[in-house]
Amino acid sequence: MRPFDPRLLRYARSARSYLAVTVALGVALAALIVAQASLLAYGITAVFLHGAAVADLAPVLAGLAVVVAGRCLVAWAQEVAAARCAAGAKSELRRLLFARLAALGANRAARTGAVVTLVTRGLDALDAYFARYLPQLVLAALVPAIVLARLVPADPVAAVTIALTLPLIGVFMALIGLHSQAANRRQFRLLARLSHHFLDVVAGLPTLKLFGRARAQAGVIRRISADQRRLTLRTLRTAFLSSLVLELLATLSVALVAVGIGLRLVAGDLDLRTALLVLILAPEAYLPVRQVGANYHASAEGLAAAADAFEILETPAPVAGTAAPPAGVLAFEDVVVRYPGRDRDALRLSARIEPGEIVALTGPSGCGKSTALAVLLGLVAPDSGRVTVGGVPLPAVDPEAWRARIAWVPQRPHLFAGTVRENIALGAAGDVAGAARLAGVDGFAGCDTVLGDDGAGLSAGQRQRVALARAFLRDAPVVLLDEPTANLDAGTAAGILAAVRRLARGRTVVIAAHRPELIALADREISLAPAAVAACTSSRSCGPPRAGCWSRWPPGSARRAPASR
Repeated sequence: MRPFDPRLLRYARSARSYLAVTVALGVALAALIVAQASLLAYGITAVFLHGAAVADLAPVLAGLAVVVAGRCLVAWAQEVAAARCAAGAKSELRRLLFARLAALGANRAARTGAVVTLVTRGLDALDAYFARYLPQLVLAALVPAIVLARLVPADPVAAVTIALTLPLIGVFMALIGLHSQAANRRQFRLLARLSHHFLDVVAGLPTLKLFGRARAQAGVIRRISADQRRLTLRTLRTAFLSSLVLELLATLSVALVAVGIGLRLVAGDLDLRTALLVLILAPEAYLPVRQVGANYHASAEGLAAAADAFEILETPAPVAGTAAPPAGVLAFEDVVVRYPGRDRDALRLSARIEPGEIVALTGPSGCGKSTALAVLLGLVAPDSGRVTVGGVPLPAVDPEAWRARIAWVPQRPHLFAGTVRENIALGAAGDVAGAARLAGVDGFAGCDTVLGDDGAGLSAGQRQRVALARAFLRDAPVVLLDEPTANLDAGTAAGILAAVRRLARGRTVVIAAHRPELIALADREISLAPAAVAACTSSRSCGPPRAGCWSRWPPGSARRAPASR
C-alpha cells in the first residue's frame, strides 16, 4: 500500500500547502491530547486521593475547557483546509488532464468512457482522500511519537509495550491495504469499462436498432453491471473485515497495556496519577493508526483514479511543430493507423490531393474515412508513414496555424445552449448572417433564435446547416466534411448538398461519403475498402465491378469518378 503518492505534490500545488497545514494541525492536536490526558489524570487524582474541592480544581477545569475548545478548533480547521485543498487539487488535475488529452489527440478516443469516468466520479473520490485519509495519515505519524515521548519518562514499561505493538498494526494494515488496493483498482477499471461500453452503445443505438442488435447489447451491459455489483460487494466485504481486524489488534494492544498497568498498580509499583495518564493516552496512540486503515478504504477509489490520472499526465505528448503551414498538395505517404485493442489497421492510405480538388473518401463503415480526416486535422498520429502539406511533414507544421486553415464539419456537430449566432461564430468575428444565409440556416431560424443544450429544438439536418455555416464563416482554404448527409432523408440531404456545393467553390475539399449523390460532387474518389471486400471478385472472369465493389482498385487507391457524375 502506498500511503502517499508524491506525484500529488508535483501536479497539484494546493496539496503542498495543505500537507504543511495538516502537519502543523497534527502537531497541535497531539499536544492538546497530551495536555488533556495530563489535566484529567491530575484532576481525578486530586479528587480521589486528596479530596480536592471543585473550587480547588477551577484552574484544571478551565484548562480542560481550553483544551477541548482547541481540539474542536483544530478539527474545524482540518475540515476547512481539506475541503479547499480537495477542490483546488481536483481543479488542477482536471485542467492538466484536459490539456494533456488535447495534446495527445484523438488517439485516446478508444478510452472516452474511461476518461469521462476518471475526470468526474474518479477525481471526485479524492474528497475522501484529502478530508479523512491524509489527515489521519499525518496524525498516525505524529500522535504516537508525541504520546510516547510523554510516556517514556512517566512509565517506560508502558511506552515500550506501545512501541512494540504499534508496528504490528502497521504490518497488518499494509497487508490488508495491498489486497484492498488491488480490489479497488479492479472495481474502478470495471466501472470505467462499463461507462465506455455504455457510451459506445448509446452512440451506436440507431445502428443497433436497425440491425436488431440492441437487445444483445442490453445483455452485455447487464452482465458487466452484474460483475461490477459483485466486485463492489466483494470490496466492501474486504473493507469491513479489515476494519474488524485492525480494531481487534488495537483493542488487544490497549488491553495488554491496561493489564500491565493494573498489575503494577495493585502491587504498588505504580502511582494512580501515572496509571491514569497511561490509560488515557494509550488508546489515543492507537486511534490514528486504526483510523488510517478505516479511512483508506474510503479513499482507495480516489487513489486508483489519481494513479490513472498520473498515467495520462506522464504519457509523453508529441512535440508540436513550429513551421508555418504552406499551401500545396496534401499527400498521404503509406499512412497506417492502428488503435489499441483492435485486430486490424484502422487506416491504410497512400494518396495525393491537389489544391482546389474535391475528393471523396469512400468505403464501408469502419474502413478509416473518419480516421483519415482526423489524421489531416493532426488529432491522430500515424503509426507508420507520414502526411505532408506542400512537401512539409505535418508534424513539423504549427498545429494551431494549420487548423486555422481548415474548416471541419463533423458527422455529429456539437451545439451548445445559446443563440444561433453564438453557435455559428464560436467567438470569431465575421458576417454571421451571410454565413447563415449561404448554409440555408435563415430558412428555419434567425441569428437570435435561442437553442437548448446540444442544439435542442433543431433537427439533424438543421444542425448540419449550422455546422456548414461555421465553415462558411471560417472561409478556410481546406474543408473536411465527415458524412454531412448521414441519417438524413432525401429532401433534407438535397438542401445540404446544395450548401456543400457553394462551400466547395475554390477550396480543397475532402469528404467522407457513403451516399452516391454526395460522391457525385467529387472530382475524384479514393476507396478505403479493405482487401477482404474484394476477395470474392478478384478473378478476371467476373467482369466489370458492381456498385459498391472496389476489387479493381486496391485499398487506399484513387480512381476518377465516372463521367456521368
